[in-house]
Amino acid sequence: MARENVDLCILDIGLPGKSGLDITRDLRASSNLPILVLSGLDETVDRVIGLEFGADDYMVKPYEPRELLARIRSILRRTNAVVPGADQSRPLSYRFGNWVLNSGERSLSKKDTGEKVALTTSEFELLHLFVAHPNTVYTRNQLLDTARGRASFAGDRTIDVHIMRLRKKLTPSSSDPELINTVHGIGYSFVAQVS
Repeated sequence: MARENVDLCILDIGLPGKSGLDITRDLRASSNLPILVLSGLDETVDRVIGLEFGADDYMVKPYEPRELLARIRSILRRTNAVVPGADQSRPLSYRFGNWVLNSGERSLSKKDTGEKVALTTSEFELLHLFVAHPNTVYTRNQLLDTARGRASFAGDRTIDVHIMRLRKKLTPSSSDPELINTVHGIGYSFVAQVS
């Protein structure tokens, strides 16, 4: 991967030498590379752990090759998303707090230092929705549809895990202002000023 330009990684969990989950975590620490876990482990807890380690999707063996291709195409569509009507020569950048979200690079970086923060594909999709529509309240179902499609999640509480991770990344210090508010009984809203 250091030598080649990789668009997507398909990993099994049961690999010799190092677990696919460990590889997923290592990749996610330094990259936004889309990761699809393809595993024989089919318990709900295995799927949830795979997604929490940073996988963008999780499929169980045996699998239908057409479904695998459809999921790969879906992931690639999302990771190469283009904003309709935008000037494609200049990708959109959103500035909020001490952050810059670049939709062309699909990157999040600190304004003051330029340091990049790795986001999973789901985290990027959620944050992109939030910054494009600040102060809009979204239900968990709407956020699930945005993040990865409801079918790839074990339950609607999975979105809470993604929001919790985003909050940790966006507010590393307890003195930083909270950017994502919980709207009890409904969902979440992004409250930062965005330019």
